[in-house]
Amino acid sequence: MPRPHPIVTPDSAEFLTEPMISPGGFREYDARWLFPEQINLPGFEAVGLALGTQMFIHGLRPEIVVGHDFRSYSGAVKNALTLGLIRAGIHVHDIGLCLSPMAYFHQFHLDVPAVAMITASHNPNGWTGLKTGFCRPLTHGPDDMAELRDIVMNGDTQDRAGGGYSVVPDAARSYLDDLAGSYQIKRPLRIVCATGNGTASAFAPALLSRIGATVIPLHTELDFTFPHYNPNPEKSEMLLDMAAAVREHRADFAVGFDGDGDRCGVVDDTAREISSDKVGLLLARHYCGQHPGAQFVADVKSTSLFTSDPVLRASGAKTDYWKTGHSHMKRRVQELGALAGFERSGHYYLAPPIGRGYDCGPLVAVELCKYMDASPNCKLSELYGEIAQTHTTPTLAPACPDDQKYDVLARIIARLDRHRDDGGTLGGHAITDILKINGARVLLANGAWALVRASSNTPNLVVVCESAEDKDDLRRIFADLDRFVHSEPAVGDYDQHPFDENMIEPQHSHAPAAK
Repeated sequence: MPRPHPIVTPDSAEFLTEPMISPGGFREYDARWLFPEQINLPGFEAVGLALGTQMFIHGLRPEIVVGHDFRSYSGAVKNALTLGLIRAGIHVHDIGLCLSPMAYFHQFHLDVPAVAMITASHNPNGWTGLKTGFCRPLTHGPDDMAELRDIVMNGDTQDRAGGGYSVVPDAARSYLDDLAGSYQIKRPLRIVCATGNGTASAFAPALLSRIGATVIPLHTELDFTFPHYNPNPEKSEMLLDMAAAVREHRADFAVGFDGDGDRCGVVDDTAREISSDKVGLLLARHYCGQHPGAQFVADVKSTSLFTSDPVLRASGAKTDYWKTGHSHMKRRVQELGALAGFERSGHYYLAPPIGRGYDCGPLVAVELCKYMDASPNCKLSELYGEIAQTHTTPTLAPACPDDQKYDVLARIIARLDRHRDDGGTLGGHAITDILKINGARVLLANGAWALVRASSNTPNLVVVCESAEDKDDLRRIFADLDRFVHSEPAVGDYDQHPFDENMIEPQHSHAPAAK
């Protein structure tokens, strides 16, 4: 097969017949392209042929689960990918419209070794992409994605006989049956279910109704134009909308899902966002009572409370901080035999006996209901009030070009190293260590920390700061880190105001919850 052309030209005759793929779409643990500006349908066919070729290289049984999210073009993209897989000699099990965790589930349910999910996740309309993996519940990491990119861009593919295609009947029902099981909520719960008109609209409200919740729908009509906002429960527009619905309907809490349903955001009964790392901390406190000495994994953007929380410490629980990203986190959870992993972005990796190790937003919603059942006399806000108070910035994303961000980050880290070695401080606090697992997480003498890393999927850096003292301390720490970040001319403005008062956590007093 000839090499795909790296420049996509939609106004050309070749665009309808020749594969054209921007190689920059292959990222650390998935692929994302603007469609059709950066990839065309023959390009996706070439990706499918390359993915099938990669399966044979790795000695996999030639079967794969394939599904797609709810975008106007996702079905056509999936069909092109499927054609390439069949050409490669792979039998495709098509589960149709689905969430990413629904595709991961069917790897187990159908006993199929590989998965390919067409999704742009929470990216705006116009984007498409691919999440894929071979060794369930793992998904491709940087080496796997680089190998796939090289196979397709170098034209090192091979057509094989034996490919096939079948439609999986009742795929959605099997997934919802697995999530719900026989569980029924024991206490009455009114839950706002926010889906931002994305793919979760077809599944999440039905799941919550099935387990006995009173569901308050919020933008749960499928609409690929996303008329209100992109379904992204880490962004303020969706969280504030969820909070308003909680207030209006006097709900017990709200759950919000991103475009492909592998993330879950939470707002409590007082209409306050609980950042996902702290939702993870609440679940970890719940789980460690049943599993003393449990191992957890948290990504580098997550709160330091995982190491200081008295409930976790009393149970003998251990937490390992690791690289951000669903591929990195799944691998670490599996390597350590962890009970669960948590990311600040809203990915939760619940491993056996709770889940199967992949990220599933609807499963988190069910687990929150079980957590509430285990504390029948407490509201979610009261359970949240039991954990120590910290003040945390939102996850900030200063612009930085994709082709420069890693070099920019390396120079920022080098400056931070020299600053520490020279006895420098952040926010007036001595630097005790700099964790370089994923970017630089600067640990400070008062227990605060500040992170800068490169985004894996978008042209920006990522900045998060946390302090247990007060908002003024947080501001000072952020201001000092920001001077390092913006010492680089390539770094642009933040995607949101660093100190939006609606988004700094927490907004509750640290009072013991009523029992």
